[in-house]
Amino acid sequence: MAGIAALAIGYVLSQFYRSFMAVLTPALTTEIGMSKAELSAASGAWFIAFALAQFAVGVSLDRFGPRRTASLMLAAGAGLGAFLFALATSPWMIIAAMALIGIGCAPVLMGSLFIFARSYSPARFAVLASWMVAFGTAGNVIGASPLASAAEAFGWRPVMAGLGVFTLLTALAVALLVRDPAEPGGSSGPSSGFAGYRELLRLRVLWPIIPLTMLNYAPTSGIRGLWAGPYLAEVYGADAIVIGQVTLFMALAMVAGSFLYGPLDTIFRTRKWVAAGGNAMSLLALVYLTLVPVPGIVGTTVLFVIVGLCGSSYGLLMAHARAFVPAHLTGRGVTLMNFFAIGGVGAMQFATGGVVTAASGAGSPGSGYAALFGFYVLTLGASLLVYLLARDAKPETT
Repeated sequence: MAGIAALAIGYVLSQFYRSFMAVLTPALTTEIGMSKAELSAASGAWFIAFALAQFAVGVSLDRFGPRRTASLMLAAGAGLGAFLFALATSPWMIIAAMALIGIGCAPVLMGSLFIFARSYSPARFAVLASWMVAFGTAGNVIGASPLASAAEAFGWRPVMAGLGVFTLLTALAVALLVRDPAEPGGSSGPSSGFAGYRELLRLRVLWPIIPLTMLNYAPTSGIRGLWAGPYLAEVYGADAIVIGQVTLFMALAMVAGSFLYGPLDTIFRTRKWVAAGGNAMSLLALVYLTLVPVPGIVGTTVLFVIVGLCGSSYGLLMAHARAFVPAHLTGRGVTLMNFFAIGGVGAMQFATGGVVTAASGAGSPGSGYAALFGFYVLTLGASLLVYLLARDAKPETT
């Protein structure tokens, strides 16, 4: 249990690092001269680096276990990346720091899911995964108004340096406290190494699940971690404190959503339709934002809360896919789906930067963001339609 707690703290850091830039947008723009495209690239670099690292993480989890995998990568990647961020004097240093941090955070949640899959009954996987995500989403909360207040009081550079120290201490705790689960019965045979990913990709039952796994989290993460800051500043003239307050409400909704999704598959005896229904509600909120891109600060906050609450189906979708993954490919199974989940977000961060830039400059300040929300509607809606073709995986009773 102490090892899970250490990994949970590491996951709080992971959630923080993927979302904190929205609050620092005014400082990074003023002090370092970062453009919207560069801010988008920095946020996208975190997700792309995180996603690409999943393949090495999956093999490492199956071969070496979560203790060594998570502790070493968290220290060398996220710890050093935070120090580089604190010392940054140009946009490329921020982008490089975010990529390093993304690599360092890559094994933390996967290590936890690996332990859940190996050490607990399949019936508990969705709840454990969703609740770990919910606990970790506290990092989104810390990265909202608390970060804004700390940066205001001490400056963002000392705050980032302090986070680097805390990240190294967390990595040490993971190394000392995590216990690797026992190996499953049976031989991996030809599925050893990266060949296991080819076996997983041949499982057609996973194909309709992959698009929604890629795109369900993209609007939530993109708005909370990147676009809420520029949107609120440009459309409403909000300062860092107001941005922190709005994103705090969204972050709290993301925590609540992850907790709520956890037991719903057991209550309704379906994973597919719980995920489909929740994402449909998120889609409706995005449709409204597309049609009314400046609904007022209160209306915006309410709609962001709905997107955060209903777009937190990651744990449930991971459980849906995990139901079809062979036991000896557990590590590679969860990291493959996480690659699609985080890679989709990273690709969307880069894509949305182009969408907002292309649509801005003409018309009202909200025109670029209407295009942003519309882009989220098209991509999430298309993935949801494909997901309707997926085979359901009813939760196990034992």
